[in-house]
Amino acid sequence: MAFVTRRGQRWRARYRGPDGRERSQSFDRKLDAERWLAIATADVVRGQWVDPALGRMSFASWARRWEAGLVGLRPSTRALNVRVLHGHLLPRFGSTPLGRITHADVSAMVADDLAEGLSASATRRHVFVLRQVLEAAKTDGRLARNVARDVKLPAERSRPMRTLMPGQVAQLADTVRPVHYRPLILTAAYVGLRFGELVGLRVGKVDVLRRTVLVDTQLVEVDGALSWGPPKSSAGTRTVTMPATVAELLGAHMGTDPVRESGLVFPTVTGRPLRRTHWAKTWRRAVGECFDGTDLASLTFHELRHTAASLAIAVGAHPAVIRDRLGHSSITTTIDTYGHLFPSLDEALAEGLDGLLRESLAATVRPVDGQTVRFRRSEG
Repeated sequence: MAFVTRRGQRWRARYRGPDGRERSQSFDRKLDAERWLAIATADVVRGQWVDPALGRMSFASWARRWEAGLVGLRPSTRALNVRVLHGHLLPRFGSTPLGRITHADVSAMVADDLAEGLSASATRRHVFVLRQVLEAAKTDGRLARNVARDVKLPAERSRPMRTLMPGQVAQLADTVRPVHYRPLILTAAYVGLRFGELVGLRVGKVDVLRRTVLVDTQLVEVDGALSWGPPKSSAGTRTVTMPATVAELLGAHMGTDPVRESGLVFPTVTGRPLRRTHWAKTWRRAVGECFDGTDLASLTFHELRHTAASLAIAVGAHPAVIRDRLGHSSITTTIDTYGHLFPSLDEALAEGLDGLLRESLAATVRPVDGQTVRFRRSEG
């Protein structure tokens, strides 16, 4: 049942929803009433109808429910999403009914973010969180579609990857002060653990004799609070073999007072868990002293992990081995991240295939002047 009737100077559109209740809305023009009615009845037929009353809930009210249901996320990820919600989305959409937020509204937010000088990464994060909030509302039957789903996003510019040569790693390790942190630099560059995995590494997880490190936890800092949790993904739980020299260094390092008192392999000089904020000052000082005036002056600690991958590639490691050492969830991640460091493998492959070809030609039997002879390459 669907009707458009005139009531005084206005037009009223009415239809009965799947729940048996009548819905209606008044318009100044008959054309607008008919258009509204056509959309509503089409949604009913397609099974995409949403009770308009549910979409009248304010974004702020729904966001509180969404936030309360955020479970199963890493603490750092949850904290980041909540900061975006409270710091950016609620001030903009808080009082707006869910059903009144449009695709144009989201596009306008993207444009405003960029105009204010926010990075593409930050702008994209704002849209990603908004998508999650609206998708949950759609799943709850409050929205027919997620208007943030197909909004055009700014391209994220990737920063050129920087890696260190072995001599530069040694220089950095010899520069860092206090020298207590020298093993941390070398382990990061030659084993490739993430910062959280390194600072959360317990003494019992390191086997110096077997030269192995069991990575099954990481130390996470969220809003100033420290907590231990699992690695970034299930693939992050792994056992990594250390170079013998690194194992020897760690063996001596683990006999120091801060390590023995804390039970952590890489604590502060006072035996406390190493926080990013504390480490950042030490790191910047060492990097500045080593690489001032070069493009490495802004080197990040995470780029020691890239260095570990590049050094492994340099000694001929297979991508699958690098995937396992770094704890990537798939080899696709490894190739996408470090594929540009593998050109030498293509040359080595060509040389190996050439060797197979030469060996096969050396033993090939060929007819010559009607006689069968064995062809061999010349020794010249």
